[in-house]
Amino acid sequence: MGKKSIDIEQFKGGKVPQDSVNLKYISNSHTHHNMNHCSNQLIRITKILIILFSSLVTAKAQTIQLKTRYSTISIDGKGFIQSIKDLKTNKEYHPKGYSSPLMSLSNDKTVIYPVKAVYDQKQKLIVLNYTNGSIAKVKVEQKKEYFRFQLLSLSKEKAIDNIIWGPYKTNISKTIGDVLGVVRDDDFAIGMLGLNDNTTGGPPTGGDMSFMYYFIHSPDPVKYPLPPHLKEGQTFTIGGDGINDVAFYSRPEEYFRMNYGNGATLEPAFGSVICMHSRDRRKEQMIRFPVLPDNLDGKANSARYQLVLPTDAGFIGSAMALYACPDSLGLKTIEEIVLKEGLPHPEIDGKWIKDPKSYRPDIAWRGVHDSLITYAHRLGLKSIQDEGWGEYYPNRANRWNGKKINFKSASEMTIPEYGALMEKNNLRWGLHTLCEFLQPGNNSDVSPVPNDSLAIMQRTVITKDLSAVDTVITVEDSAYFNEFGGWEGNHTNVLKIGKELIEYNGITATKPYTFLNVKRGFHGTTRGSFKAGTTIVKLQPNCYRGFAPDMNLQEVYGDYYGKWLTDGGMDYIDFDGLESCIYQGHGQYSFKRFFGKLFESYKKNGGKYLRVMGSAIGEGSWHYMSVCNVGGGDHMFSPVSNKWGIEGKDMRYVFQSSYLPATFGIIDLGSDWTMYDAENLQAKSIGWDATYMLGLSERAVENCSEKDAIFKAYRTWENLREEMDFSKILKEKLKDLNYKFHLEQTGKKSFVLYPVRENRFRNQEFTTNGTSYELKNEFDNQPLEFAVRVYAEKGEQANGIKITLQNGKQLLIDRKLSDREFIICKGNSLYIADKFRKKQEELFANVNLILPNGQSQFTVAALNESNKKIKLELVVNTIGKGEEIK
Repeated sequence: MGKKSIDIEQFKGGKVPQDSVNLKYISNSHTHHNMNHCSNQLIRITKILIILFSSLVTAKAQTIQLKTRYSTISIDGKGFIQSIKDLKTNKEYHPKGYSSPLMSLSNDKTVIYPVKAVYDQKQKLIVLNYTNGSIAKVKVEQKKEYFRFQLLSLSKEKAIDNIIWGPYKTNISKTIGDVLGVVRDDDFAIGMLGLNDNTTGGPPTGGDMSFMYYFIHSPDPVKYPLPPHLKEGQTFTIGGDGINDVAFYSRPEEYFRMNYGNGATLEPAFGSVICMHSRDRRKEQMIRFPVLPDNLDGKANSARYQLVLPTDAGFIGSAMALYACPDSLGLKTIEEIVLKEGLPHPEIDGKWIKDPKSYRPDIAWRGVHDSLITYAHRLGLKSIQDEGWGEYYPNRANRWNGKKINFKSASEMTIPEYGALMEKNNLRWGLHTLCEFLQPGNNSDVSPVPNDSLAIMQRTVITKDLSAVDTVITVEDSAYFNEFGGWEGNHTNVLKIGKELIEYNGITATKPYTFLNVKRGFHGTTRGSFKAGTTIVKLQPNCYRGFAPDMNLQEVYGDYYGKWLTDGGMDYIDFDGLESCIYQGHGQYSFKRFFGKLFESYKKNGGKYLRVMGSAIGEGSWHYMSVCNVGGGDHMFSPVSNKWGIEGKDMRYVFQSSYLPATFGIIDLGSDWTMYDAENLQAKSIGWDATYMLGLSERAVENCSEKDAIFKAYRTWENLREEMDFSKILKEKLKDLNYKFHLEQTGKKSFVLYPVRENRFRNQEFTTNGTSYELKNEFDNQPLEFAVRVYAEKGEQANGIKITLQNGKQLLIDRKLSDREFIICKGNSLYIADKFRKKQEELFANVNLILPNGQSQFTVAALNESNKKIKLELVVNTIGKGEEIK
């Protein structure tokens, strides 16, 4: 017999054509008379080999099926997800014709995909082989509510910079939760949670952050169709000049969506992708980082190069939870993951801070503190951010900076004394701080002796000895020292060498590389003498021309804040300047390290619940922050005009897409508010699942003519929050921007809700001919209540007003009214009121005016003379029948 061989390619699929079996063997021991025996042996061997090869090929091409109580996923023999299905409906949520790597690798901007996956069900292990020869062992667990994946080992680890969980493709596109990394439609949600600090949202990028931009995405193509010149997924730079935050939010259209993160991304071709990654942070890296709006300094891109220093965190052990469940159970599923995996789970009054039942308004207090406690109790609010002493910049050497709590009618109190008083009154209280903004002249880590752990942007060495009087500094290379400031483009250029700070402005383009416009001993530091070869660095500036800590010093500040808060009797903190956790270049990982240390220290020093507010929120701070009430005023939501502002619209989508409360920001109580205005703020916050801070000061409250009615009604809404669970039907009713609502309490758990509809006419002409207004009253006949307000240019007055009702009756007000004064008809009384609605002069008593059901007419005219410099506003309220809330 000759030499024969088996072509393994013919065994693919486990099938071998009978007429093409080629068995390789050499026979020296068998004689011719044993040929029949050999033939039988040959057939048996062939069959065995066929089975063996079939088994090998099947192992290579096996499909891995995983299941939770809500969903199934299928992973093919190459390590790619091919299917994500709703277990109950069998609906497919992975786009047809696409696949998603279970775990990919990256190195030097190159993505490396798996080519083979073998599943050991007993060991709960998937072994992935990659195109570069790397082999990964991934532990996989099918939990009741989610899939758990963890990288146990990776060969050729040092050649890899990042491991990437995904990206996972889905055919969901309605709601993109870019902060948390979740995509949602009306039925289903698919998302990811990092289970350790170094597993962070999104793909690896420079700085491991996304930056803000607008993208086109209609939440409802029927209700909000795109105009012909726009298409889904198209991106735009945001507004703003870098000076005013509000200007960032510039597009009112619902299909302009603000992007805040990269944990989930719209992909119009098929739906969306979600992704997480883990970086080998033990490696130094140079990044180019645009994080915030990319036009802040008037240039096309404000990105700057930054040297990112290593920290002790690798990607081995990276773990994440993948969940696919009904959207109605999304938040509950996340909480199950959080609890089972030991992730942060702050609670308030026994409720998880992410549970909508825990959503509450806070107070933003300004001015003297005499009435703060009284107001809080009357309103039924428990948490207070105190802006009464201004912004706090941390200083470890003088932690209170000489600040005290001031009163109009009592002596000042120290921070700890006032903290103890607030605790005694069962109020959570804290301050507005600039997180880790380390400011010269106000921080011992900057001057007069700078800390060696300030965050840096660039590093090199000097090439010549430098005496204390020298101003010519030459260095080994120019690196990116020619760039102004940091990525915020504020032109702060400060070097550090030894314990000296040096200001400069530019560097020569050719050797010897020499700094220009040098100022030694900057910020009061001491000039030093240094040998050639000494390291010199450029510091990372913050947006207020101060500096920031590196990862090591940041841990110190996390610990500092924990002790600082407990020593001050504080359990609330508002971190403005949260971008100080971005300056180190480690993205969301940096936030997790800072907040983790803060909460650890706070608990260690006796703290219980810490309510955290901040200037922004990301995947790294999602677990820790109770609220994110950014912005404020009409830019967010106007309870008076009942309209969303542009910033409010953008933040509503960003936050709620990632299971966060929408926000109205800080809404200052207007001294000219009506009770209905204050109630509308409460009603809409419940309807929209929004939080906010009610801006209060003693001056604003005491000027308010409807103070007592507002306090009583506001407290009634807070009682409702305490006693009732809000149905979807009730929330939809309260969301309606055509209505305001009045609430009355008839028992401990008994409330009656009244719809209020306004006829509001703004910016009306003031002429003797007058303007006629069509009033609509969809409710029963009722007493007529209205307010006419005068808006006059400086020095002008309205010289009398004539009001004509539908029945022909005329109300003649022969009085002069100044800017913002009112004529008010309320409770059968017609009177003139000041700009705060306080009654100044009663004109008629027992006017007994009726507003009929349906349409009626109302005319307002100048009594004596027209005046183009005067405008009027007319508001007529109507109120419907009460309905018991169930």
